[in-house]
Amino acid sequence: MTVHFERHSPTAQSAYHDLLSLLLDDAVAEIRGTPTRRERGGRTYWYDRYRIGDDIQERYLGEDSDALRARLERYEALRQRKEERRRERARLVRLLRTERFLGTDGATGSLLAAFARAGLFRLGGVLVGTHAFRSYEGELGLRLSFDLTATTNDIDIASFEKLSLALGDRVMPSINQILHGFDFEPAPSLEAGRVWRWRQTRSETLVEFLTPSFNDKEELRELEALGVSAQSLHFLNFVTADPIPAAAVYREGVLMHVPRPERFAIHKLIVADRRRDGPDSIKSRKDLMQAELLIAILAEDRPMDLAEAYEDAIMRGPRWRTHIENSLRRSPEAAALIQSARQPS
Repeated sequence: MTVHFERHSPTAQSAYHDLLSLLLDDAVAEIRGTPTRRERGGRTYWYDRYRIGDDIQERYLGEDSDALRARLERYEALRQRKEERRRERARLVRLLRTERFLGTDGATGSLLAAFARAGLFRLGGVLVGTHAFRSYEGELGLRLSFDLTATTNDIDIASFEKLSLALGDRVMPSINQILHGFDFEPAPSLEAGRVWRWRQTRSETLVEFLTPSFNDKEELRELEALGVSAQSLHFLNFVTADPIPAAAVYREGVLMHVPRPERFAIHKLIVADRRRDGPDSIKSRKDLMQAELLIAILAEDRPMDLAEAYEDAIMRGPRWRTHIENSLRRSPEAAALIQSARQPS
């Protein structure tokens, strides 16, 4: 089956990236004290160091990068123009809706906004699953259809256990307080006292917390910075590594983090095969369709990124290769596009 995709207009794609840039500016404009570098585990992180009474507090800002350092150098100027940016963000969101962006529904958008205010994404949380897939509408200028995005209410958040422990900061208010305010209740767990998923009492929406598994077991682990337990899963480390910022098209925009689209696409090939037999077989087909669509546009726009993600995954071991190859046998066109991307131009 030939994969067809439509693109948003250059105006829409430019508006999305302007919105994202303004949200990143706003994140730095929240600094209350002095930007301070910290070395942890061979990596460099930035913190906002400020005083409350006799106590010195440190609020995590992000991992060191050229883009973050550039914003930190002008955080005073950014702070002075906060209201101007808010109005401009609202205008850009209106423009994106005019340009027929699917955007984010009100229920999901309000919850993501609450998570963002509490620091969930700032502290290493990465939105995964279908709600992350929707964000590629802006990142790739890809016009999405409802049949690929509207079949799940689940909101999946992933983070690395070691990163969460190393940051030395926590969400505030707690995840439990936020979810309680949106009528979510903890779902039963096999391990008493450890909660990793919540169900909304007035809908079928589930919020789940996930973390990569680096051993033979897929067990519950703790995400210290987020203050929750998380279900560990094999292969998840591939999709949560090196995430990118994204903007939820809701109100004046919400800054979050999502997987790189090329990693998301290859990971979906793995997940589609893992779900192929059993109760999640319908989800398997949707996983494969999402992978096919992303592979089609990445092969055209970012072939090197696609090729490198594929090669990275298949070099990680026989189980990785088996799952990917099984899915590509179900999708010969996606297989051909990946092979084409791997060829020297």
